[in-house]
Amino acid sequence: MDAIIQVQHLKKRFKQLEVLHDINFDIHKGEVVTIIGSSGSGKSTLLRCINLLERLDDGHILYHGQDILGHHFDVNAYRSKVGMVFQGFNLFNNLTVLENCMIGQIKVLKRNKEEAKQMAFKYLEKVGMSAFANKSSVQLSGGQKQRVAIARALCMSPEVLLFDEPTSALDPEMVGDILNIMKELADEGLTMIVVTHEMEFAKDVSTRVVFMDQGVIAEEGTPEQIFEHPQEERTRTFLKRYLKANG
Repeated sequence: MDAIIQVQHLKKRFKQLEVLHDINFDIHKGEVVTIIGSSGSGKSTLLRCINLLERLDDGHILYHGQDILGHHFDVNAYRSKVGMVFQGFNLFNNLTVLENCMIGQIKVLKRNKEEAKQMAFKYLEKVGMSAFANKSSVQLSGGQKQRVAIARALCMSPEVLLFDEPTSALDPEMVGDILNIMKELADEGLTMIVVTHEMEFAKDVSTRVVFMDQGVIAEEGTPEQIFEHPQEERTRTFLKRYLKANG
């Protein structure tokens, strides 16, 4: 099966510090890839490079075989197909919930207002937020904002959805709601790359787990391979605390 996204020899530096060293991995249709690792291991930077929010210093990222840094590559169309849900929600504070879900559809996908509105309501309904459609996004709790952010991303009919620690800014009681929505999306076959500290989610929902350490992919495999039979000492060290707690 052909890969949707291929990351090849990716390197990223911030000034003198190289935060990603020679990263290589592919993602295929229907996969849920979770990226785990300590803070500062390069997980979020990798996601931001895939979405072109950070420029690559070396290497290539291919989308259906096309280099996303190629001269004639349409970055806006790519970003609509490879959507992103952020840790900090990134909603437009001056817009209502409904407008947040419509604006990208109208500007990027050129959908008419009625079509955009129908699509917005469809996905707001899905995440349990249709009753809040006319509220300003600043009136929402963190968990509500993240639901709207997921609905907004889904409105773009993405082929792949990137989640950058989507639960880390939420109150603990909100985390389960968001993870349940993500699990539903995974069950429906949406291709997802998820940077997360939620080990239960990584274990239960992933098709593949990538463990990053100090800017490299130290180990990757099925959830069973990574959680039950990790090969690398640093993977074992990282997971030890989790495994003890769930012994």
